[in-house]
Amino acid sequence: MACTEVYSISSPKMEYVEGRCFSFINSSTSLKLWPMIRRTNSPIRRERKLGVSCSSPNTLSPLGSEEDASVVPSSHFLEDEFSHVTKFKMSDFKIRNRVSIDLGGRGDEIVFEAMVNDPHSPLYKTRVVLRQLISARAKRRGRRAIEVLKRLARRKLMYHSYSMQVHGYICSSMTDENSSFTLVLGHHGSSSLRHWLQRSDWLPTLEATLSLDQESVRRVGDDTIGGPAISRQLRLIRILMRDLLIGVNYVHSHGLAHTELRLENLHISPVDKHIKVGILGNAADFNEADTVDGTSYDNMDRRRMMIAFDMRCVGFIMAKMVLRELMDPTIFAKFKAFLTKGNDPSCLREFLLHAVKRKSSAGNFGIQILDRNWGAGWHLLSLLLAPKPLDRISCLNALRHPFLCGPKWRVSPSIDVIRWSLGSTTVRIAEEYIYGQQQRSRLAHFIELMEMLNPYPKPKHWLGAFPGKWRLLYCTGRHIGLTLRQPSVRVLIGEVYLTISKASTPKTTFSAASHISFTVMPSGDWPHDKSGVDGKLQVNTYFRLRAGRRLYLKEETDTSKFPSATPDAQASAVKRLSSKMWRKAIPVNEFPSSLSVAKLVSTETEVTMSLDKPLSGNIEVAQKALQEVRTQIPPEMFDLSKIVCGTYLDSRLLVLRSVNGSALVLTRCTNDS
Repeated sequence: MACTEVYSISSPKMEYVEGRCFSFINSSTSLKLWPMIRRTNSPIRRERKLGVSCSSPNTLSPLGSEEDASVVPSSHFLEDEFSHVTKFKMSDFKIRNRVSIDLGGRGDEIVFEAMVNDPHSPLYKTRVVLRQLISARAKRRGRRAIEVLKRLARRKLMYHSYSMQVHGYICSSMTDENSSFTLVLGHHGSSSLRHWLQRSDWLPTLEATLSLDQESVRRVGDDTIGGPAISRQLRLIRILMRDLLIGVNYVHSHGLAHTELRLENLHISPVDKHIKVGILGNAADFNEADTVDGTSYDNMDRRRMMIAFDMRCVGFIMAKMVLRELMDPTIFAKFKAFLTKGNDPSCLREFLLHAVKRKSSAGNFGIQILDRNWGAGWHLLSLLLAPKPLDRISCLNALRHPFLCGPKWRVSPSIDVIRWSLGSTTVRIAEEYIYGQQQRSRLAHFIELMEMLNPYPKPKHWLGAFPGKWRLLYCTGRHIGLTLRQPSVRVLIGEVYLTISKASTPKTTFSAASHISFTVMPSGDWPHDKSGVDGKLQVNTYFRLRAGRRLYLKEETDTSKFPSATPDAQASAVKRLSSKMWRKAIPVNEFPSSLSVAKLVSTETEVTMSLDKPLSGNIEVAQKALQEVRTQIPPEMFDLSKIVCGTYLDSRLLVLRSVNGSALVLTRCTNDS
């Protein structure tokens, strides 16, 4: 929490004003000032109370110092540059004795809340924020904010709606570096977006502040006002995110990058119900590159990189708004470390299910919000946080994303969004672990659709994306886990992973290791006591990638209890693709006779099993436990040579087909998951 030093002015004749940090009377609302003012000729002393650190330079000109009557001629040029804003005097304001702690900025800034008391000013009786800039670097930020304003203020409606207003400045001398420089900013509420999200009652308070009505609902294409808590949060997040993206796009359209987009720099105005993007003291110009050689390429590359930096910041803001657990600095540090290590943001769900869900106190509303609309929220978040800057989504495309468009807005999804939706829906159904006939049929249909839309049908595309750690999610040919059977030895299956890594030579050869963890529960009270002997089963083999084709036989018959590629599933897939929802994106009239696949040719297989301790010294018990593991686990994971081809691969999911036609769906995970 930032600390704000506030100086109170009693007389313009004072040479220095001694400022001190004061204890927080109410940390959620304001900071009460009990100023101690005295005339002194010595530098200002710094004092710390209650462990709050404040800083000020050795010498400080008072805010209330009188204007110098003598004007240096060279200052005319600088004042002309600031002619689009008003130059105020300190006597134009009445300083308030309170300041919100949420308006505090950096250590080289001093923040005041004031009221304009000049009856001749158009801002008479208007509440403003005075931000006195102390260091030379802070003064450069202030002057830069005024320079940027000249470009943004051309579109006054957009500027007043989506940007923090800069009314003017207070400066005794434009040429003297030691003179004080103060920005006069608009007062858009006493709380930043971080302050709102940290409140326990943030949802109803923000709804009341924004006065959500039919017009606000229309702005995000929603068709309901009330509803459950998740629907209310999603509606509010859509409003805030759309406002933020419009404001950031407004800055980008004027050739500027904000470079400091954080929750602390965003304010919600209770007057016009818009998010105000903070002052542009560190705004960077897209066209400041060297124009001597390669003008167009250099400027375009610089523009893309700087826009990508801002969009990554928007991604962090969205993550904190949706997943309020990330407001915890320790959890957010893990979140950033996950991305810094080079992990694909499309795997964030797998990571956050382990990192956030167990410690969540918010009911996991954020994960449910991102799961809605076929996982559209995860897709948008992955595009905002893409590791390659050129892969990040722009503001305009983000505003058209299905996650930010309500059900009343018909958005034509791209092929990438369709693939993502199919994969997300498959994962959600598989995670329910209710594998009735309806669920198995739907999963078979979605897997068939995914295979038809495989983005990487050729083996050369698999060389870079195939290696990794994959978790077995679902198998169309085997029900994983305990059933109504009455086995002699009860075994509880843990996680089942398939780790694929590149072999040294040749480059098309991969080593695959299947890791199966399980627990043998010898106790008769196993429904209530899951303790037992832990064991591990590992299967190692090598695969070689080859190009292949998967043929569909018209007269195919399959009497398996769990069909995976039956004619009924194929007919349902064609029917679904021919529906109004999918026809525009995928014009498919009939099911293809064959599909390109990556054929997997395996070599010798090695199987090893280990137990933490002997099972009562009886080898028959160990044999029965192994047999039970083989019964519950799909045979393809126990014998990797039965896997014959890969039919689908993207950054999140992998679909492998076995020799009997059953499909194994695996989801990518990382070491942090």
